[in-house]
Amino acid sequence: MPAHRSAPPHEPAPSIRFGEFVALMAAVMALNALAIDMMLPALPAIARTYRLLQANEAQWVIGGFMLGNAAGQLIYGPLSDRFGRRRVLLICLAAYSLLDVGAGLSGTFTGMIGMRLLQGFATAGSRVLSVAIIRDRFSGARMARVMSLTFIVFLMAPMVAPAVGQLILNVAPWPFIFYFLAALSLAILLWILWRLPESLHPQHRRPLSVGSLAHAWALVLRNRISLGYTLANTMMLASLFGFINSIQQIYFDVFRAPKRFPYMFAFTAGTMAVTALTNSRMVEHIGMRRISHAALLAFLCLSLAHWTLALRGLDSEITFVLMQSLQMGCLSLIMGNFNALGMEPLGALAGSAASLQGFLTTLGGTLIAALIGQRYDHSTVPLTFGFLACALMALLAVLITESGRLFGMPKPRPA
Repeated sequence: MPAHRSAPPHEPAPSIRFGEFVALMAAVMALNALAIDMMLPALPAIARTYRLLQANEAQWVIGGFMLGNAAGQLIYGPLSDRFGRRRVLLICLAAYSLLDVGAGLSGTFTGMIGMRLLQGFATAGSRVLSVAIIRDRFSGARMARVMSLTFIVFLMAPMVAPAVGQLILNVAPWPFIFYFLAALSLAILLWILWRLPESLHPQHRRPLSVGSLAHAWALVLRNRISLGYTLANTMMLASLFGFINSIQQIYFDVFRAPKRFPYMFAFTAGTMAVTALTNSRMVEHIGMRRISHAALLAFLCLSLAHWTLALRGLDSEITFVLMQSLQMGCLSLIMGNFNALGMEPLGALAGSAASLQGFLTTLGGTLIAALIGQRYDHSTVPLTFGFLACALMALLAVLITESGRLFGMPKPRPA
């Protein structure tokens, strides 16, 4: 067996302490969320700047970024296995900073969306490589602790991102959001240069191999558990991205409360952080299937109730925030556990296979969310129906995957 598979992870180099390491990895992972959510308050201003004929066109500021992000997830795992985590991550952050400046200076909407597409491609490495670095440095319960702490901080980023974006808009034009993100990425790059050593030992590096990647990707597509939960998670991610695509227009046009938008968004996103923390404490005792399947059924019921309210014209700002907060809490319980369930059968090929899973879920979720967002009609009906449709498709995928059984129930014995 090759040395890189049998050698245990090593502890962090003494140049960086545990708390600083967690903070740095959380900052790297948060770049994705900030790049998406900080732009939400700026979408109306972008539409005015480029004189867009349809307000829904501005959603491509989000959709273009996520499409690039999906494509980028395919390559960073194999590249970092060959060239090392630190070097690839530094290149990603440098490219992200330059592309942010380019997006802010772009004279056309098409050019800006092109920059956003490339931004998404560059910053896809932030999540992939931060997870790889954590796995390189820790093992067992200590690794689980680092991952949990990092993920909670990562989920908190969407809570503050729209408010930060709005603060920038209060004092400067919308391109300065891009310049702020460029400066933040550069600061993280310098932090890594100064404090973070390479986590992958030279003897553990491996050449890029088309054959090994093809084998890992074939396993994802041929294994029922892996493929089924990947498809189910795609539906859940489509719900989340559909929410992000439409929420600014809903709050500005339907509820006419743009000043309350950052606080509502923070409250809704906050439920995801709370349930993620709850899941980390419960999952070992209750099990991934029981938690995620119960949360999916709850999500489906909430989606049906919310769509019914919207269809009858009874969806107020209060009911919208309440229902969306409950649904986002369910999403947090579903997605993390679905991802873990989909990785269960992948064994030693987990790294390369996870890249394909990330690509499939992000690409599929982005395209379905674009359909939901483009159906926006100055009401909450398209979004709530999109949630209901995604929940039904996810439940169908789970039922097929689990041969009609939920909650990890055993097969009935023949009489």
